Amino acid sequence: MKFILASKSPRRIEILKKADFKFRVIPSKIDESIVSIDLKPEDYCMELAKLKSQDIAKKYMDYTVIGADTIVFIDGKILNKPLNMAEAKNMLNLLSGNTHKVLTGVSLQNQTLKIDFTFFDISEVKFYPINDLEIDNYISNYNPLDKAGSYGIQDGSAIFIEKIHGSYDNIMGFPISKFHQSLKLI
Repeated sequence: MKFILASKSPRRIEILKKADFKFRVIPSKIDESIVSIDLKPEDYCMELAKLKSQDIAKKYMDYTVIGADTIVFIDGKILNKPLNMAEAKNMLNLLSGNTHKVLTGVSLQNQTLKIDFTFFDISEVKFYPINDLEIDNYISNYNPLDKAGSYGIQDGSAIFIEKIHGSYDNIMGFPISKFHQSLKLI
C-alpha cells in the first residue's frame, strides 16, 4: 500500500519516520469548526481525523490516507490548540495539579481499496502543580499555539509531568503502536 499523511504535524511525521514508515505528506485543509464540540471526546477526534483523511483520499484514490487529530480532555471540556498566549496560559493553569486525558483519533481511507477504518487511543497525564512563573517561562520558550492543551510532552513541558498512563506517542500526537496493530486488521 502507498500512504499519505494528511497532516503537517512535525510530531506525527517524526513518529512515523521513527517507525521506518514510508509515506507522503499532504496536509488536509478542512474547516475543523464544522464538527460539534458537543460530541463525546472520542467521537470528536475520530470525526475530525476521518474528515481530514477523506478530504485527501478523494484526490488521491490509490493511496491509503492517514488522518489524525489529537485533543486534551479535562473537566468535561475539550482543549484543542489555543488561539493565543492568554488562552494557552489558561489551559496550562487548568492542567496544573490535575489529571487529563489525551485522545487521538486516527482514520485510514482508501477509495480504490474501499478502506474506511477509524479508531482512537487514549492516554492519561497527571501534571504536578505548576506556578505562573513556570507557565510564563514555558510559553515564552516553546510554541504552545500548535499543540492541543497548549503543551508538548516531548519539549520543555516534560518537567510538568508527574505520571502518564498509556502511550507516550499518543500524547505526542500519534499512537504508532495501535496504528501498526490496526494495519493488520485492514
